Amino acid sequence: MSVIDTVPSPVRLSAVAAPGQPEPTPALEKLYRGFEEELLVPLWTEIGGLMPLAPNSKASPHLWRWDRLLELADEAGRIVPVGRGGERRAIALANPSLGGRPYATPTLWAAIQYLMPGEDAPEHRHTQHAFRFVVEGEGVWTVVNGDEVRMSRGDFLPQGGWNWHAHHNAASKPMAWIDGLDIPFAYYTESQFFEFGRDELSQAERVAPEFSRSERLWGHPGLRPVSQLESTPSSPLLAYRWVDTDRALTEQLALEDEGHAATLSPGHAAVRYTNPTNGRDVLPTIRTEMHRVRGGASTLARREVGSSVFQVFDGEGCVTVGERSWQVRRGDMFVVPSWVSFQAKADAGQASLDLFRFSDTPIFEALHQQRSEVVQQA
Repeated sequence: MSVIDTVPSPVRLSAVAAPGQPEPTPALEKLYRGFEEELLVPLWTEIGGLMPLAPNSKASPHLWRWDRLLELADEAGRIVPVGRGGERRAIALANPSLGGRPYATPTLWAAIQYLMPGEDAPEHRHTQHAFRFVVEGEGVWTVVNGDEVRMSRGDFLPQGGWNWHAHHNAASKPMAWIDGLDIPFAYYTESQFFEFGRDELSQAERVAPEFSRSERLWGHPGLRPVSQLESTPSSPLLAYRWVDTDRALTEQLALEDEGHAATLSPGHAAVRYTNPTNGRDVLPTIRTEMHRVRGGASTLARREVGSSVFQVFDGEGCVTVGERSWQVRRGDMFVVPSWVSFQAKADAGQASLDLFRFSDTPIFEALHQQRSEVVQQA
């Protein structure tokens, strides 16, 4: 007898009297035992789960409070070193419905990363696509393929897969930011690679210029270097500065006030970070946007295929995800699962509610499975 013959079959089938199912008989039970022995599963017993009428996400809407995240990250900073083995002091959001896995959604990984004064996060690279978004603080820079990139509040820093990167905190205080990656997607598709780099940065890389080489080459709106005409899968621009994002959002609302069509809906401005080589998303698997909701205004309630993670950059307001509603403030993070409705309303006493969003939408657009709709409110 071969080894495979001694392994118990994980397939378990039961003949049940139910709509759409064959009538339970001894012959059907015998057929099912044969299926089990040969590791076969008939579609008619699984179609409701495999092919539902609409997406039914395994993830749940959930909110993480920034104050508590910072408190725990600071404690970790005092007792957990950064170095080879752990690589990063990154603390991932674990969606309560995903079995304790470090996944915010079935496809997206989100974490707070914390670096103490003088610390280095060692160099490595991985095929997972990533970014960093800074909600507060400055003094840390990241070094990507030898290019020093400073990090400050409101800055968005994309990181395409398989690029060397390390971090250094030259400030006198700790600094925290959020990391977003497609780790769960890469894990599920069994496509991930990882490689260690240098243990230490060079002295020349420990002085961050005002603008990185990538910004000097690519950070000019509407202008492209003629020496770089090929499309790249990830953005070669390594920092999208808050001053530019803020101005774009401000001007959209100003144009709306002047009677021009510039916003998604009344009081709701939004911009998408794009790859300057082709106008597409900055990363092949992750879409990133910044939304601004004017004080007292609301977004339309919308749902779409694919999941999202939001972080409140500034302001206060109420967000509703499916049946859940939360009052949110600066730094708070929350998850919107696939095909679950989302709406945000800025408090009337606030100038605006600014929301950073990242999603897995490019995956579904590439598969021609993306769908979205505005949900009619009762």
